[in-house]
Amino acid sequence: MSGDVAGAAMSQQGTAEQSPGQQASGQQASGQQASGQPGTEDLSRAGWKLPWPESPTSGTGPQERAELELAFATAMRRTGSLMQLMGQAAADRIGINNTDLNCLNILSFSGHMTAGELAKATGLTTASITGVIDRLEEAGFVRRERDPHDRRRVVVRLSLDKAVSDVASVFAPMLRDWREMAARYSDDELRLIVDFYGRVEQVFRKHLIRLRDE
Repeated sequence: MSGDVAGAAMSQQGTAEQSPGQQASGQQASGQQASGQPGTEDLSRAGWKLPWPESPTSGTGPQERAELELAFATAMRRTGSLMQLMGQAAADRIGINNTDLNCLNILSFSGHMTAGELAKATGLTTASITGVIDRLEEAGFVRRERDPHDRRRVVVRLSLDKAVSDVASVFAPMLRDWREMAARYSDDELRLIVDFYGRVEQVFRKHLIRLRDE
């Protein structure tokens, strides 16, 4: 940052125009860089440039459309990679492994599932899912219960208090930033975004089935 008066004034104006979430993100990135940890700027530079030109799926349309399709595909790839990195970082902070955190996340949508349902949702084997449930139960995140309607059936139930205190708290700052980001869009724009993510989910489910069945 420059030391002249004009530079300082511009910097203060930029800070004032930022949302609280943006200011917090900037402070966190600065702190990470000062402590030797990679900051936002480092993540933006380190290995995120495409090493080769990618061809969009439809090369017959206008150039602007082709460039947009390429930008879209690249953004999806980057988002997927960052989501995996975020999951691993969160799992490290919570003190469980990434597979266990993913199972916990899937379980959180309904609050309870059988071991078989969880295995089917994750693609893990019965033996592997048993290990996951054992570890999560030992850590206090889930508990096994007999189904009151079928005593032969064991249900894995989320321990909500533990999940809120140990897991939700880790993701809360990011969720606040998401809410601030969503506030910038109109209701119609948000409906379009929600519809888009619903379609993305369908594509992911389609290709999960394809890869598991091949």
